[in-house]
Amino acid sequence: MNLKEVLKMADDLVFAKTGQHLDDLQEAILRGTMQGEKYTKIAEEFHCNESYVRDVGSKLWQILSQELGEKVSKSNFRSTMERLQISIVSHHAQDSVQIGFVNFCGESRYSPNIPNSHPPNQETSNTEQTKISHQDLSEMPELGAFYDRTPELETLTTSILQQRCRLIALTGISGIGKTTLAAQLVQQIKDEFEYVVWCSLDASSTLAKFEANSIQFFSQSEKQDSPATNPKTLPLIKYLQKHRCLVVLDDIHNLFSSGELAGKYKPGYEEYRSFFKQIETLSHQSCFLLIGWEQPRDVTQVKKQNTSIRTLQLTGLDIAAGREILRDYGVAEIENYSALVHRYQGNPLWLKSVATLIQELAGCVTELLPYDTILLPEDLKDILQQQCDRLSEIEKQVLSLLAKESEPINLAKLLENSRIPASDLLNALQSLSRRCLIEQQGSFYILPPVMRQYIKGL
Repeated sequence: MNLKEVLKMADDLVFAKTGQHLDDLQEAILRGTMQGEKYTKIAEEFHCNESYVRDVGSKLWQILSQELGEKVSKSNFRSTMERLQISIVSHHAQDSVQIGFVNFCGESRYSPNIPNSHPPNQETSNTEQTKISHQDLSEMPELGAFYDRTPELETLTTSILQQRCRLIALTGISGIGKTTLAAQLVQQIKDEFEYVVWCSLDASSTLAKFEANSIQFFSQSEKQDSPATNPKTLPLIKYLQKHRCLVVLDDIHNLFSSGELAGKYKPGYEEYRSFFKQIETLSHQSCFLLIGWEQPRDVTQVKKQNTSIRTLQLTGLDIAAGREILRDYGVAEIENYSALVHRYQGNPLWLKSVATLIQELAGCVTELLPYDTILLPEDLKDILQQQCDRLSEIEKQVLSLLAKESEPINLAKLLENSRIPASDLLNALQSLSRRCLIEQQGSFYILPPVMRQYIKGL
């Protein structure tokens, strides 16, 4: 038997049982089994845990066992498929054989001699089941002007479609373009999923409310697909296991407390911790994309091997993309525009705010720009205030210390300049870094120009 024939037969069997074709990992497991590869090598190729590959393999063997009516495992898969092929040839000399509704050659025919074979349904026997995509994007913002984020789009697409990550945190300071990037991503990959949901979280978005709304969406969609069967309502995780789903949770920071270090859940929202842990550890074929100023504390930014979690901290646009914004706002021709883009960290919202100020004042403020003047329009102050209102007292103290320094400062000097215990200072620096409010250059820390100007003005 050649590998292509084996994969085709296995795909037909899986489709007959589940209505879904083999995904990339399932196909890799079967290919690796035929070639004598261990699960460890397959896990390395897919950048995931070996335990996850074993779990997917176990479920795959169960599906094949149920469809063939005999136990199938990694050790006997090759011999089972060889016997199946011999059985097909010996029972049917004609051009077509079907197991269930599986076509191995030509048109499908029912055979009472084959285990688990069923008479064909007249409406479906001659047509292949097509994947129906259900999408609830009513809360996703409309796509406006999109400035080049090609590397970030490629990173997210690879993590979701190729590496099949289950949980991805997209973080960054307010206005940096997280939601815009995510909306562009969803538009590009949404047809790869059976279900796509965009949910904007607010102060009332408890886990119970989110789960209830999600289950209602999944169950109603399934009833539309199979009105005659009236499928049973399932727990949310079961839908994520049963279907390939993409779930976007925007404004994730609304789950966390103000006045605390980054990522601490508000009272009444702690259940999200165990829910996200479930998304990370249980076997399923779906992906959650979390977007916000902060991320859950247990979603680390440190890249670990064989993990199904990813974190992407979004930084500013490059000079070329920043100039596009200035051009759109009619101020692209100002002298030394690259310095302006750099000064405002390539933050799209900040650049739009400053460009609007320059334009409304008929360009008379441009004479200030060569002197490294930081302009803080009132709407930009409001944006920064929203983020600073979330800070803990220890973080505010550290920002005040950094605002006094025009050059990067190391930890030893910060400890010398303050009375903050070392452990508290380290926790505050970590939290501020996760909020993207400070920059780290090796072992030195510095406050970006816009934040320094704002903090000094408080």
